Amino acid sequence: MKKIICALMMLVGAVSAMQAQTEITASYGAYTQMDAMDCHDGGPSVNTAWGALNAGINFHVAPGFWIGPSYTFSSTSRKRWDDNKFYYHAIMLNVRYNYYRNSIVTMYAKGGLGSVITHQTWPDDSKNKAYCAFQINPICAQVGLSNVITMFGELGFGAQGLLQVGVKIAL
Repeated sequence: MKKIICALMMLVGAVSAMQAQTEITASYGAYTQMDAMDCHDGGPSVNTAWGALNAGINFHVAPGFWIGPSYTFSSTSRKRWDDNKFYYHAIMLNVRYNYYRNSIVTMYAKGGLGSVITHQTWPDDSKNKAYCAFQINPICAQVGLSNVITMFGELGFGAQGLLQVGVKIAL
């Protein structure tokens, strides 16, 4: 898995060196893959996580296509044992395709693939476990507030959340 992630990061680095258009993103996503698909190694009575905080960087690689890495963080605990906590760290490579654009809004689809590392802690021990992370967002829209700042909303499913809202800043 480390070799794959390193290869993807090298690809993103090469693409970024060739392209001038770059944007950073920050968003909140509600109800993640980690809740829906038991990314906490089984066990009873796990609370639903509070959502996910996402950050990423995207590079414009071709007309309508963007690619870039992202990081997602989320956490939760067990219902009856407050000292048993779960921390989720997802690293993914995302691809976005703009399929409609007018002077106000851009509609796009986004997909991502990577890994979720679950860090589970107890007062005297901890363990890590990796899961496949993905994100599929067929319905997404962004509205430019200025030449630099854009608000966006995305509807789909995966590690970044069922519904995401956030901001993009052009560099």
